[in-house]
Amino acid sequence: MTDICYLSCEQPQTRRGQERRLALLVNACDLFLERGYDAVSLDDIVNHAGGSKASIYKYFGSKEGLFTAICDYRRELFFKDICVPFVSGKTDLKSHLIQTLMRFYQHIIQPKNIAFMRIFLEQSQNNTELAHYLYNKCAINIQNSISMALEQAHAANEIDCIHPLFSATMYFGILRDVEWRILMGLSVPADDTEIIDYIHYSVDLFLKAHQKNKGY
Repeated sequence: MTDICYLSCEQPQTRRGQERRLALLVNACDLFLERGYDAVSLDDIVNHAGGSKASIYKYFGSKEGLFTAICDYRRELFFKDICVPFVSGKTDLKSHLIQTLMRFYQHIIQPKNIAFMRIFLEQSQNNTELAHYLYNKCAINIQNSISMALEQAHAANEIDCIHPLFSATMYFGILRDVEWRILMGLSVPADDTEIIDYIHYSVDLFLKAHQKNKGY
């Protein structure tokens, strides 16, 4: 894997073309999850999804480009429901922070998300450009969404947060241990109650660290 090649490839202009491109994405993703990236060939993908290898080259450039497009596709599915807009004065910050972590947790425990993240971590070792690309698209984007919420709350005098991006990075560290235990196949609490209590406890501490002198 050498570059983010699919970005410069042709985009389908018809509904049929869009459906064909999506079918290639979905079927290739299923095969990667089932067999692993290296064990799947373009012929396997075509036999599974239909069409021809010409469509893969046309829309993605190569197998590597197809995998990158799948990463983008799954990123959109993963993050579309996690970060909802925060509006200072209308949205309760504590509830917003708790619910964001709860949605994030519910996503990372899904078996398909776990399996795909393992494949991505393996492939990113061979392609630092892909790693940087997805890091900027995923981690930075979601951190920025919380950073903007903290910045709004600071401007509204709700909290004291002079480095919102630093704080957002710290905030997502709350689930880092759980996330890595899941990825490494280690045990996590079978009962969500423990995770829920942990999230509430951690958010309380997080807000306490950012409280105004008058209290939060």
